[in-house]
Amino acid sequence: MDPRVREHAELLVDWSARIEAGDDVVVSVSEGAHDLAVAVAGVLGERDANPLVLYDSGEVRRAYLKASDAFETDPDHERELFERADAYLGLGGGRNTIALADVPAATRREYDRARQGIREARLATDWVSTVHPTRSLAQGAGMAYEEYCEFVYGAVLRDWEALATEMARLKEILDAGSEVRIEREGTDLRMSIEGRTAVNSAASVAYDSHNLPSGEVFTAPVADSVEGEVVFDVPMTIRDRRVRDAYLRFEDGEVVESSAAAGEDAITAVLDTDDGARRLGELGLGMNRGIGRPTDSILFDEKMAGTVHLALGRAYDACLPDGEAGNESATHTDLITDMTGESRLLVDGEVVQRNGVFRWEEGFEE
Repeated sequence: MDPRVREHAELLVDWSARIEAGDDVVVSVSEGAHDLAVAVAGVLGERDANPLVLYDSGEVRRAYLKASDAFETDPDHERELFERADAYLGLGGGRNTIALADVPAATRREYDRARQGIREARLATDWVSTVHPTRSLAQGAGMAYEEYCEFVYGAVLRDWEALATEMARLKEILDAGSEVRIEREGTDLRMSIEGRTAVNSAASVAYDSHNLPSGEVFTAPVADSVEGEVVFDVPMTIRDRRVRDAYLRFEDGEVVESSAAAGEDAITAVLDTDDGARRLGELGLGMNRGIGRPTDSILFDEKMAGTVHLALGRAYDACLPDGEAGNESATHTDLITDMTGESRLLVDGEVVQRNGVFRWEEGFEE
């Protein structure tokens, strides 16, 4: 086994999920993540944790969704599994990245709605999602398999404490800020972040961060404050549809116009999920310079340095004041715009990032 797999497992269990002796841990294993699952099981055993392993397959889920059109709302046996768990580890890496491509959007929407309580129970654990490099993911990224392995481990096996220290600078600015403005070709978007708390997403639940790799700072816009238009020029697959150059226009916080050069039906399906899907739940800024190119995987692409991502739908509680529910939705769908060209990101009128470079980084232009 590649020794980096063991290093990945140790980082996931110790740094990211902070597993302790006696913890009850649900481990969801995708079809291609067997080697990582073996390594994770070994590390969990050494930490005296109690793993329960689930099999996660896009093809299995497709078979169920194609055969059924009546979904029980939050079935007790599954919801209680997560309610009783201390932690959840999602090991991605399926054999087919678009296994659900022929499942109707309406079916997937109803399934997501029926499972919203289960999703909330899972998110209430110390959950972390990661990915094991597979040939299907390498193909989706347009890379040779060995090249993709180098990419994945370059993004995952980082000095997270050092990156956390750097990202704390941006968190401090956002925590103190009231308004963010994003400007680039085709984009002029404003939103309030008054009273919000930014998350220094340093790949650990200790930072309210739940992805490995991570490397972003994110917050939750005030839902009805978003005004203007934005173009998302980083191509990505949403609901098994390839989406390119998506465009959204907001008034009073709500999407009032949308289009895309490709995959417009996927954007429409997301917006039709529920009322909250037409509002933003997240503003995130990528800061992981170990991710230097898009790979059609949101786990990596939204962390890419020099990008901004905005999520339609659910806001994360960690960003919200006590007692405030924030934007609620059965979806949380990220869209990404590249800021490395002619662009500015301003907080309260002050330029924090220009052309993808933060003001404390070498190469920042006054």
